[in-house]
Amino acid sequence: MKKSLFLISIPLMLLLFILSCQPRQREAETRLTDYVNPFMGTDGPGNTYPGATVPFGMVQLSPDIGYSGWDRIAGYFYPDSIITGFSHLHLTGTGAGDLYDILLTPVNSRAVKTTSENGNRPYSTFSHDNEHAEPGYYQVFLQDYGINAELTSTQRTGIHNYTFPKDEHSGFLLDLGYSLNWDRPVMTSIEVEDNQTISGYRMSSGWAADQRVWFVAKFSKPIENTTLFLDGEEVEGREVKGTHTKIDLRFSTKEQEEVMVKVGISSAGREGALAAIESEAPQWDFASYRKQASDIWENELSKIKVESDNEVWKKTFYTTLYQSMLAPTLYSDVNGYYKGADGEIHQAEGYQKYDTFSLWDTFRAAHPLYTIMHPDRVPDMVQSLLSHYRETGLLPVWSMQGNETNMMIGYHAVPVIVDAWFKGIGGFDPEEAFEACKSNAMSDDHGIKEYRELGYVPLSDDHENWSVSKTLEYAYDDWCIAMFAKDLGKTEDYEYYLERASNWKNHFDPETGFMRPRHADGRFISHFDPKEYTDHFCESNGWHYFWFVPHDIEGLRDKLGSERFSHRLDSMFTYEPEASDDLPIFSTGMIGQYAHGNEPSHHVAYLYNYTGESWKTQERVRQILTEMYQPEPAGHCGNEDCGQMSAWYVLSSMGVYPVNPADGIYHIGSPLWRKATISLPGDKNFTISAPGVSETAKYVASVTLNGEKLSNPWIHHSDIVAGGTLVLEMTDEPNTN
Repeated sequence: MKKSLFLISIPLMLLLFILSCQPRQREAETRLTDYVNPFMGTDGPGNTYPGATVPFGMVQLSPDIGYSGWDRIAGYFYPDSIITGFSHLHLTGTGAGDLYDILLTPVNSRAVKTTSENGNRPYSTFSHDNEHAEPGYYQVFLQDYGINAELTSTQRTGIHNYTFPKDEHSGFLLDLGYSLNWDRPVMTSIEVEDNQTISGYRMSSGWAADQRVWFVAKFSKPIENTTLFLDGEEVEGREVKGTHTKIDLRFSTKEQEEVMVKVGISSAGREGALAAIESEAPQWDFASYRKQASDIWENELSKIKVESDNEVWKKTFYTTLYQSMLAPTLYSDVNGYYKGADGEIHQAEGYQKYDTFSLWDTFRAAHPLYTIMHPDRVPDMVQSLLSHYRETGLLPVWSMQGNETNMMIGYHAVPVIVDAWFKGIGGFDPEEAFEACKSNAMSDDHGIKEYRELGYVPLSDDHENWSVSKTLEYAYDDWCIAMFAKDLGKTEDYEYYLERASNWKNHFDPETGFMRPRHADGRFISHFDPKEYTDHFCESNGWHYFWFVPHDIEGLRDKLGSERFSHRLDSMFTYEPEASDDLPIFSTGMIGQYAHGNEPSHHVAYLYNYTGESWKTQERVRQILTEMYQPEPAGHCGNEDCGQMSAWYVLSSMGVYPVNPADGIYHIGSPLWRKATISLPGDKNFTISAPGVSETAKYVASVTLNGEKLSNPWIHHSDIVAGGTLVLEMTDEPNTN
């Protein structure tokens, strides 16, 4: 009897063990972070970084190759094979290089290779076979040193874990003189506080003219020997100040000994940097911080769940969703302090201060996406824009690290604020916001004075005059101000800015049917070829910018004539550049004259919805989705631009896109997913269902919203946030009706 019970219990125990494992296996199989490839965009023109960060985090702890250049604007370039160290701040997908602050490099007696390309600093080779990245975590084996490096982060603290071989001279170099691209140190300082703590600051100038980073670094292993350097020369004492400072920290290690480092940062002072460690990373437990970062990412990614049998599409989706949350970045420290755009220290009271606002790019789709996914963060982002106004008298154009870079054109903080207002996202004073919006529109810089006086920006001899692009973008921003004024009951302002919103018409040339540059006396420029890239158009040509009237597409259509408008759209996607055409570096992702690698083209595929030819929108959107994005290092067809390229994919792959980023309307394109479910506040969901979708079934036969058939190819933001179901019946054949 005992024998038979024993025999029965073995399979029973085995069954119970299997059953107990199943939920864990299912959870592992469906974890959305597994779909993310942080290397997407690290090759080609993407300019992304693969390192560790949390959503919208202050710290971007990532490897630096150590070489300057266009391909290494984010510090890392996938085809390279060396690593100089790991710095704590990086830009994602931009076309200008800055940051790379607080470089930490693990070393030992094997660290003997140097190269003039990285300023004669030690480096190690590495292989992608011994490298791994996932949301919130990066790992690489430094072959020449035999050191395994692991990185994770909290919001304001970079957390390192290094596994050393046996060596009497293991340790770290912390190099504040290290710089790349536009960045240059101005004043740096390092102080040895005790045998496990160092602190200091790095003041620098570059794209951000006045950047300040204070840091505190704590080591899990006591330091046995320290050597301070100033301009490459050893100095005595426990503190060093100067332009180029460095500290060499050494200790002996056993085989496979692990050493952790925690680096807290602040733009306001040492106290904030130390508080980052004390409040966010008080323990010496790397695995728990890695899990914490991963879980934060999993929670954010879970806000949108898509269903498809196409694993490549799903990897692309969750990678772009991940990259849409790498900017803007948190800027206020634990105590709320930050270095302001006026050079003074300010405290963000009642909100968290963000910066890294790539507004020329992100106002188009990234910020509208945030109003759906992150309505809790949007008030803080708006307050951050308004704080810049309080400090400088103007809203930011392209701000980072408490600086106005004046990169690109327009005053596109305006549509971000106005969009939030009309979507019912509060947390800010509308009267102050309205005055802030007007401040830029009434300034005299960047051709705005001439724009007010003439109704357009005239061409000039200035480099990057960008006159046509400026006029069109100012006119759009003015429309946003007009709508804001109307809602606030400011009739005089409404009428004034509405008139200015029509200034785009002053560049329309009936002879060519394009937006043509004009002299100050009103004459159109004599030589004009719309496909030429000139200083009259911002990173574009006349083909791209013809379509930038998002507030009055019907008016643009009427100017050209409906039939000609439709034919012009067709030509946009079929008029291929010739071999002799001089295409600039930002003309990438080309389909005819359409350039998906740069933002001015991003809404154009959706304009067939204004011609009664929505099937052509569906055709082109599906082409862009499947040809211009891949979940691999060279997977972006252009600069990722702080989330804009990714936000285009996220929204378009679900079947919707905001042609006008501030009117709350999302145009319908061609979804990739059988079902996409957006989790909303208040336990509500909005589901976009396309059960018949496939690689060939890319056309929309009909659409219903909550059971009601739609007659127009768009929905409203209010439809989404109310919760409900949008059903798209898909077909292989265009629905020409």
